[in-house]
Amino acid sequence: MAERRRTLLGADRTLFMLSVVPYLLDRGAVSVDEVAEHFDVTPELVRRTIALLPMTGIPGESKAYLDNDLFEIDYDALEEGTVILTRNIVIDEAPRFSAREAAALIAGLKYLSALPENADSDAISVLLAKLARGSSATPAEMGVETGVPDATRALLRSAASAGTRVAFDYRTSRGDAERRVVDPLRLESIDRDWYLRAWDHAREALRTFRLDRMDAVEVLSEPATRTIDDFSLSDDIFQGSPDDLEVVIEVPVDALPLLADFRPEGQEQGSAPGLVRTTLRVAHHHGLKRIVAGYAGIITVVSPPEARRVIAEWAAAGAEQYAADGVEG
Repeated sequence: MAERRRTLLGADRTLFMLSVVPYLLDRGAVSVDEVAEHFDVTPELVRRTIALLPMTGIPGESKAYLDNDLFEIDYDALEEGTVILTRNIVIDEAPRFSAREAAALIAGLKYLSALPENADSDAISVLLAKLARGSSATPAEMGVETGVPDATRALLRSAASAGTRVAFDYRTSRGDAERRVVDPLRLESIDRDWYLRAWDHAREALRTFRLDRMDAVEVLSEPATRTIDDFSLSDDIFQGSPDDLEVVIEVPVDALPLLADFRPEGQEQGSAPGLVRTTLRVAHHHGLKRIVAGYAGIITVVSPPEARRVIAEWAAAGAEQYAADGVEG
């Protein structure tokens, strides 16, 4: 059965006509079927739309539509199934991204290109090139800090793809260091932090490792005995364990989505107007410090008393350090 293309209504046809002109200018000569495939429309609609282009344009200085004020196409080529725009009228007046807008979009795309699932993405490379040449001025050069050297991510990504074991020195948040041998499964990121989901051979269990706590990363010659197909990995990087500490915190209601990775669902209760109490599960108090620091001014630790004491002492120590350095709070 032939693939069915969607039918466009009036407003959509106008949008299609406005979109097809820059597409043709970018591609040059292109077949009717290619245009139809790109925009998911029928070849018949492409032919009808292209045939209307010579009747559209913008008025010139005389405010009349003269020949040079209208689009022009190669009719002979269109009859043979090829679309060629020989005169462009409107595209030179089309708004372009400012240099600042283009720079912001480029920064976002560069961050996306660092994600494992976008490795070697041709689509992102093409978009970056188009943004650079399509803005009203040359965008400022921007570097995106991803927090972990590209070489480390590339090494782990390569090992996961090749199905080989990896060894590295790992430093826990308590400061303990140990050599780990793992089967790498998946690289993921949350904000600026990168994590490796892997099978830990020493513990015979799935573990999650922060890349910025790894040193001396080495790809081993032994093949991995566990692959990602052996597990049903949750989308939640932080998996609870029976030994986790449960800490009750109070946050603004709007901040709950920011903490979704650290708290079980359905454990919220209202407190003061606009605030809610929920429970975080953390491996240790050091992890709680990091969460509180990441959302400074938002989180209030309610219980248990030991957690309140640890956070209060940690905050006081930080304030003393600022005072010692001559920095006003």
